Amino acid sequence: MSYVKSSRAHKKEENVMNPEINDLYDAFQRGNLDRRSFLERLTKLAGGAAAAAALLPILEKTEAMAQVVPKDDPRLDTGYIQYQGDKGEVRAFSARPKGTTKLAGVIVIHENRGLNAHIEDMARRVALEGFLVIAPDALSPQGGTPANPDEARPLFQKLDRESNTKNFVAAVAYLKTHPQTTGKVACMGFCWGGAVTNQVAVHAPDLTAAVPFYGSQPAPEDVPKIKAAMLIHYAGDDERINAGIAPFEAALKKAGIDYKIYRYEGAGHAFMNDTGSRFHKESADRAWQRTVAFLKDKLKGD
Repeated sequence: MSYVKSSRAHKKEENVMNPEINDLYDAFQRGNLDRRSFLERLTKLAGGAAAAAALLPILEKTEAMAQVVPKDDPRLDTGYIQYQGDKGEVRAFSARPKGTTKLAGVIVIHENRGLNAHIEDMARRVALEGFLVIAPDALSPQGGTPANPDEARPLFQKLDRESNTKNFVAAVAYLKTHPQTTGKVACMGFCWGGAVTNQVAVHAPDLTAAVPFYGSQPAPEDVPKIKAAMLIHYAGDDERINAGIAPFEAALKKAGIDYKIYRYEGAGHAFMNDTGSRFHKESADRAWQRTVAFLKDKLKGD
């Protein structure tokens, strides 16, 4: 399956978008904002009522094109589950192909915008490759991802890092012991979620495979704790994150960990997010193909 239905990277419509507007529309579509509140906020962000009116059809078109797997795809069973985390229950979106066959599990970790429609769509994409997928909401201890997307980012600063890592390590245990899984579990995450994926690899010895996308690296002294095979994706133009590649790779080599690192020249941070302005289709397609092949090899092989 192609990563996206069509390229939109160079369309003029996208030039007028920004993450705040995309997040606002996402919250509206999920029912977290009423239409009046949505239009008021859109008018403010767009710079006037006329500009907001012009943006509406573009937003609707962009959303339709970005949704690779429909919410009601008949091939999937989807819904929301809760599992026991470090200090309470964690809410997560769940998706799996219909049927009774046991599947390997995959955890999908969101960016610092919380569990939104894009990440739920990503979970459905992974599920269609033959996995039982959960996408936990890291903001569950804060009451969940808020209706107002502007309020999400500050909440991440309030998360206890150690407890947050334990919540995702608990997701590994949840999938490993799930009656509909084979016991093999992988974790993949983007931006903030890429950094968390690295921490899960360090702290979850039962993890089979990990796929961090442009995530900050674990401390070199923690790398030997990793038992999972690693497929690590970086953008070519991502100076802050890329500064940590060399010491991370040196530690991986020294520890004898099964790993591969790919760097996508011409792409910037968040290049996999096909709802954002930094989406880079060529790099995203290659990274997706490599990720699917890696997950199938590590989770479905002997």
